[in-house]
Amino acid sequence: MKFVTVALAALQGAAAHTIFTQLNGNPVSYAIADPSYDGPQQDVTVNYMACNGGANPTTPSPNIITVAAGSTAKLTWRHTLTSDATDVIDASHKGPVMAYMKKVSNALTDLGYGSGWFKIQQDGYSGGQWGVDRLIANQGIQTVTIPSCLAPGQYLLRGEIIALHAASSQGGAQFYMECAQINVTGGSGAKTPSTVSIPGAYKATDPGILINIYSMTSSSTYTIPGPAPFTC
Repeated sequence: MKFVTVALAALQGAAAHTIFTQLNGNPVSYAIADPSYDGPQQDVTVNYMACNGGANPTTPSPNIITVAAGSTAKLTWRHTLTSDATDVIDASHKGPVMAYMKKVSNALTDLGYGSGWFKIQQDGYSGGQWGVDRLIANQGIQTVTIPSCLAPGQYLLRGEIIALHAASSQGGAQFYMECAQINVTGGSGAKTPSTVSIPGAYKATDPGILINIYSMTSSSTYTIPGPAPFTC
């Protein structure tokens, strides 16, 4: 029965992908290098794990969004670039929702590859509900807080969803991510986050990536991939 459930979920979600389309209510793809195709990355070792690309070519944006340190930012997720709030991601695509940042000298040209990334938000599994379940209930809006203690300057803001409906075999997890180009103002610079490399922060065999979610119960625990979120 569990095999049938896994197979059906994989088929159901075969075309039900998602894209981080908007930041703080700005127009679709404004200050975000979005792809036209909503497919995932599935190889955690490729550079495109940073901000997408490769098989999902992205279109550069000439814009940067100013965001105040200490404020909340709202990331909008949609199935496609033209979908509405009723079409976020297929409900079968259970998994965590996260956000990372990376300080860069030029957010318009930096592709995000390599070191410098730190996590600022994560929503995993609790009470039988996944971060994706809560994202869908919130009409595709992921709310994150920009740490107040960051140094001012340009950053990439990376939204990420990991869909685990087919993750019981290695390489089956689906990673969805895009990067917004932001300028952080008003930060104190009082604290410097520890950083990780993308690719490099995840392994294909991490317990939160290679997992059979259909064996979980409401009391199960889940290890969210990557570092702990940075706090001031």
